[in-house]
Amino acid sequence: MEEQKENRPLDTEDSVVEEDLCKKLSRNLDLVGVKQRCRFDGQEDNGTSTVSSNTSDFSDPVYKEIAIANGCVNRMTKDELKAKLVEHKLDTRGVKDVLRKRLKNYYKKQKLTHALHKDSNTDCYYDYICVIDFEATCEAGNSLDYPHEIIEFPIVLLNTHTLEIEDVFQCYVRPEINPQLSEFCVNLTGITQDTVDKSDTFPNVLRSVVEWMREKELGSKYKYAILTDGSWDMSKFLNMQCRISRLKYPRFAKKWINIRKSYGNFYKVPRTQTKLTTMLEKLGMTYNGRLHSGLDDSKNIARIAAHMLQDGCELRVNERMHAGQLMTVSSSLPFEGAPVPQNPHLKN
Repeated sequence: MEEQKENRPLDTEDSVVEEDLCKKLSRNLDLVGVKQRCRFDGQEDNGTSTVSSNTSDFSDPVYKEIAIANGCVNRMTKDELKAKLVEHKLDTRGVKDVLRKRLKNYYKKQKLTHALHKDSNTDCYYDYICVIDFEATCEAGNSLDYPHEIIEFPIVLLNTHTLEIEDVFQCYVRPEINPQLSEFCVNLTGITQDTVDKSDTFPNVLRSVVEWMREKELGSKYKYAILTDGSWDMSKFLNMQCRISRLKYPRFAKKWINIRKSYGNFYKVPRTQTKLTTMLEKLGMTYNGRLHSGLDDSKNIARIAAHMLQDGCELRVNERMHAGQLMTVSSSLPFEGAPVPQNPHLKN
């Protein structure tokens, strides 16, 4: 439901992909004034690369190698980038900046992993990412206080090890405050009046969600995180729906990954370039399915997440709900999976 969602400004965050590796590699070596010819995959570049650094957390020799590699990647043409990506069996789709980022992250991960003798403890990352993109009641030009009710609850289960969509969940929901869908809502979402009339109420759908997630052993056997396209799915739609249904906000949905923030920070693009269709385009993909179908939107968001993971991005929880308010989560915190989902509880 992208057109109904708020595109909040991106937070300024330092790159944290290799943060733990960096700390482990700190050996207080001085690299001031290092100069050498650029050697890259056994090939010698005619140019030179200068790496200067004071003694710091980044003073290990591996960072000199990474800086030299980055310099070589920066000088590559788009065709050269694609050739290298093919050589390493990596995706060649996307604009030049995306290809450059993909190749840099490949070499960085290779060099850091080698330097640590494969002791990077990747088991701490999520096993699954649950992509959720609600569809909700709406009207053309609805006011800020319009009571949006969730009418489609989809979940796409992305396996972070295989980067494949492993399963999907979808339930439609019968709204109670505004049971009659507006013509605008039907045209936008493709959800018909007959569909919602035959559907269950939100509390019962939420119970089905919890049952499905528990069957997948999320939060018990497998570490997982929620991922959304923006802030509104959780901070507005779910928050408002819980108030309407007089339910306590579910604990498993209190923290999530806002992929718009993650995408903008990782690829260094402004928030105007973090719409769903734009992100797909920049990664060399096209939208599959019907735009504003909750399930189709979720599947396409999962495709973006898989590409970002492949490009070396560690998608991290970056937003949460606290006392009914949207908060930012620090990128320096360790990976913490969402809890085992519990059945909904009525507010006192």
